[in-house]
Amino acid sequence: MNATTRKLPAALLATALVMVMAACSGASQAATADPSDAKQDKGPATKVTVGYYANVTHAPALVGVGGGYFARELGSTQLGTEIFNAGPAELEALNAGAIDVAFIGPSPAINGYVKSHGQALRIVAGAASGGASLVVRDGITSAADLKGKKIADPQLGGTQDVALRVWLKGQGLKADLHGGGDVQVTPTDNAQTLQLFKSGQLDGGWLPEPWASRLVLDAGAHVLVDEKDLWPGGKFVTTNVIVRTQFLAEHPETVEAVLKGELDAIAALQSDPAGSAKIVNDQIAAASGKPLSQDVLDSAFKNLVFTADPIASTLQTQLDHTVEAGITTQANLDGIYDLRLLNKALASAGQPKVSASGLGEE
Repeated sequence: MNATTRKLPAALLATALVMVMAACSGASQAATADPSDAKQDKGPATKVTVGYYANVTHAPALVGVGGGYFARELGSTQLGTEIFNAGPAELEALNAGAIDVAFIGPSPAINGYVKSHGQALRIVAGAASGGASLVVRDGITSAADLKGKKIADPQLGGTQDVALRVWLKGQGLKADLHGGGDVQVTPTDNAQTLQLFKSGQLDGGWLPEPWASRLVLDAGAHVLVDEKDLWPGGKFVTTNVIVRTQFLAEHPETVEAVLKGELDAIAALQSDPAGSAKIVNDQIAAASGKPLSQDVLDSAFKNLVFTADPIASTLQTQLDHTVEAGITTQANLDGIYDLRLLNKALASAGQPKVSASGLGEE
């Protein structure tokens, strides 16, 4: 397996901004293309490349790889892997054909769908809910205390970036896309965020797990906002699984195998959390060179729910947030989901089907 860490260089920030700001000219254009109209099914792929982050929020992918669940379900199809820091860079790789399947947040998934007029990708499953927080240094106890402060998130246009900007706006604080305003939002690599926070160059961050727990337990931060408290019932999508539309049309058997591997991984996370946490930590150590402490690992797992349900009922709100943050424009999300293969795999496993909430096939 090939595992490479990809980061978006600072010099490409402007390019990324153009990418995420692009959107379709009319809502009606956002997507009715059916993957079955692309190319004829060619059978199992020779190789499938899966992208994900070395984060606890992507534990189903980490366990799927490290526990051998993907490889077992794929059979003779070779598994390739690519590791990313955040969604926009991962989306670029998907669009370029460098990866075929991606574990990714809802905001970049929406951006990719809207930008391509519904042609580039489909959401085929969920992976995780929860596990994102705004953590800050001592002395910051309210939104008002953030004025004049510098707050990080993983990448411009990513899911945490959108959540941070929308929350700040709701608190009456301005933060523009170029680092100006009442609060300076600075998209930063997660590992660098930890070091900059320790050195006093950052005042906090809206971060996924395990980075939120790392700032709290390793650097003395405290939680100002747990994102689950902002959603009805505490449920919101942190990680979805998306597939290139062309790959889905040409190799549905391979996509189904990946989804079966994910279901196996989620079952392991639920039935053997300690053993699965060790696999996750081993994968994080392999990617970053250092494992998480047991305290951080326990804290991160406590804040997450792993599920293949994409919680489709929340996606329109995610789009509304992305629009409110100034990342994209309003669009029609009809067709963004194709949950047929997931529901087929769920039925085989004796589990109930999940809903696309009217936004695609199920």
